[in-house]
Order: sequence, then structure tokens, then C-alpha cells
Amino acid sequence: MTRLVRRFQRMRDTRPEKCAVLYTAVYTSAEMSNPLPKAQLRSPEPRGQNWAISVAGVILAMMAIQMSSLGFSPLLPALRKDLAASYSQMGLFTGMYGIIALVMSLPAGMLAARFGEKRMLLIGLSVTALGLASLGNAWGFGIALVSRGVWLVGYRVAFISVFTAMAIVTPEKYRSRTMGILGAMAALASVIGAPLGTQLAEWLGWRGGIRGFAGIAVVGGVLFAVLYRTGGVIAAPGVGPHGQQKPLEAADALRNPIIWGMILLGLINMGGFSATFFVPYAVESVFGLTAVESARIISVSYMVSIFLNLGFGYMCDRFSRWNMMIALSLLLIPSSFAVMSHDLFVFRVSICFIIALGHAATNQIYALGSSVLSGKEIGKGMGVVGLGSGIFGYLVPQMLGYLRDATGGFTAGWLFVASAAVLALGDLLVLRAYTLRSNARRAVQQQ
Repeated sequence: MTRLVRRFQRMRDTRPEKCAVLYTAVYTSAEMSNPLPKAQLRSPEPRGQNWAISVAGVILAMMAIQMSSLGFSPLLPALRKDLAASYSQMGLFTGMYGIIALVMSLPAGMLAARFGEKRMLLIGLSVTALGLASLGNAWGFGIALVSRGVWLVGYRVAFISVFTAMAIVTPEKYRSRTMGILGAMAALASVIGAPLGTQLAEWLGWRGGIRGFAGIAVVGGVLFAVLYRTGGVIAAPGVGPHGQQKPLEAADALRNPIIWGMILLGLINMGGFSATFFVPYAVESVFGLTAVESARIISVSYMVSIFLNLGFGYMCDRFSRWNMMIALSLLLIPSSFAVMSHDLFVFRVSICFIIALGHAATNQIYALGSSVLSGKEIGKGMGVVGLGSGIFGYLVPQMLGYLRDATGGFTAGWLFVASAAVLALGDLLVLRAYTLRSNARRAVQQQ
């Protein structure tokens, strides 16, 4: 090897033209032997710690949209009274979330892939702020409903763009941890959003509270624009999490059966979907407690979710993401059955586990999706995965309400939640087996 290097050095000094031709031939041969586009041949690690600053910008953007998502709930009674809306109208007002999520998830991913995650996240935050500001100035229910629609369209575009940006800018070996931090901060934003909105309403009325959330969305957009750098590096698609090869279908998100199969994983957070809808009624009917007590149970669950997101994200990076998700689903199943207990302590602990485990799993689903994709396909994949939360966020509350009316109790609803956890576990096992077979088939073809 040393003799070859010396010959090349002598050739460079005596015959530079031939040396240049030889170098070009070697470089061209190496480039042709690698089928990846030049855009994906970048180093899998960003330079310095710039990616950490970008991650901080994404987290701040997520907190800005999440504060208003649940923080507006205490303002609903005053809003309904001021706009002279009926309870059925308010049901439509709040239930629009599932409809918009179902309609906008895939288009949001496509837009992020086409125009870039930073641009679409900024547009989403701007539209969110516009919808909130319009709602704060609405003097009729019709205008309020349209404003809510604009707000939710912006929220969903920003939401999908957040996960796309996080997947793009974070190195593969840290991706689950950063997703865990993102989930923890989103849970924190949910915890502080409600008291913040209530305090603003006491000072400025419910309109002032809504306008305050609009201002938070603007501030979040400004901070994100300053901190986030689009030069983030996307890991090459030849390698998946923990050194595993990515499946053959990684090239196209819309033709990837693993990505479409992840829609069903939205069932993991069915308990979270049902918490704000089902838990207050169960607490009042079964245990005779007040709405304040039910709010405390939900708040404690989100507080636990903060720490669970951090720990579970670290474990997913340390071990196999598929195996960790399967372990979490195994914990979720007994918790879903235990919530039917008439013992208040068991009920509290079960609800806490259902909400916290579901919330932590939801963020890691996006990490799983991004691990089998690369480049612009990540945005499309995040849009497809986001369909799960839209579909089940819309259907689950209605199904639980129907079961409550049909049976006159809550047992059927909790059995429905437990069955969903079992179904999600089965989906995880099937997707993991398919991924292993795809990796084995790819390894054989490369030999």
C-alpha cells in the first residue's frame, strides 16, 4: 500500500495530467457504485452542535401550538355563553379537531416534502395565529366556527411539519431521545396552557385569553425562524436505527406498507383520546367526585408523561425501537383492563398509565416512521402516520359515547379501549416481522 502511494506521488510530480485523469476515473467509479443521490451522500452527523439549536427551535414551535390546543378548554363555557351557542354547536366546535386532522395530515406531509419543513412550519404557525386572532374577535357562532377551522388547519400543518423537521435535523442515534424531549415539552405545554388561559381570561376576558394564545403562536414562529437551520443532515437510507438496514421500500413513502401500517398504531393513544371526554363522566358517576378532581387526575397524568417521554425516548435509542414499543404496548393492556376497577386508587394509577404511555408511544411512532425513510420522503411519511391520530381522534370519542348510551355504563367503553391496545400490539408485531424480512431480503440481494 505504501509503495502504491509513493508511485502516485511521483506521478503527481512528474505527470500531473495523467494523475488528474486517474483521479477522475476513480472518483467516477466510486460515485457510480453508490446509487444514492448526491443530496443523500452527506455526513450522517451535522457539524458541531448546530442540530441541537435547531431541535430547540422545533420544540419551542411545538409548545407554541400545543398551549392553545388544550389550553382553550377552560374558556369554552364563557365562549358558549357570549356567542349564545347550544351544546350541540359546541360539540361541533370542539370535535372539528378530528375532522381537520383526518383531512389535513397527508396534505401537510406532502407540502412539507414539496416546499420544505421550515417554510411549512412557519406558514402553519402563522395560520394558527390568524385563526386564533379571528376567534378572539368573533361576535357570532358562524364566524367562530370558521375561525376554529382556520386555526386547526394551521395547527395540523405545523404539527406534521414539527415531526418532519425533528426527523430531518436530528442524527439517527439521537432521534428517539429528541422525540421524547419533544413529547415531554408538549405535555408540559398542555399542563401550563389551561391555567395560563384561565389567568388571561380573568384579566382580559375569554377573548383576551384566545388572543394571548395567538400571540404565543407568533412568538413561537419568530423563535423557530431564528433558531432552525435548514442545512440539517438526513441520514442515508442504507442504514436504519441501531445499524439495521432499512427496508427495500424506503425509497417511496406512499408505497411503503410499513408506513401505511403505522396508521393503526394510532390506537395506542386511544386512552389519551378518551381521557378528556370519558374520564370526567366516569369520575363523577362511579366515584362521585367533582370536575376539579377529574382535572387533577388528567393533569397528574400529563406530568408523569413528561418524565416517561424522556426515559422512554432514551431507551428507544439505547435498544431496539420496535422492541421497546412492543414492551410499552404490553404494559398498556393490563392498565386498560385495570381502569374498570371501582377502587379509586387503582383507577387513578390506571388512567395515569394509559395517558402517559399512550402519549410517549405517539411520539416514538413518528421516530419509527422516519427510521425507514429518507430525504423528502420523510415529510410524506409523517403525513401518512399522522392520519392515525386524525382517524381515531375523531372516531373514538363518538364510539365511547355510543357505548355509554347503549349500555348505561362505562365498562363497554373501557373494554373497547383495552381491545384497541391489543390490536395495536398485534400491528406492531406484524410490522416488526415484515421489517426483519425486508432487511434480510435486501442483505441477500446486496451479496
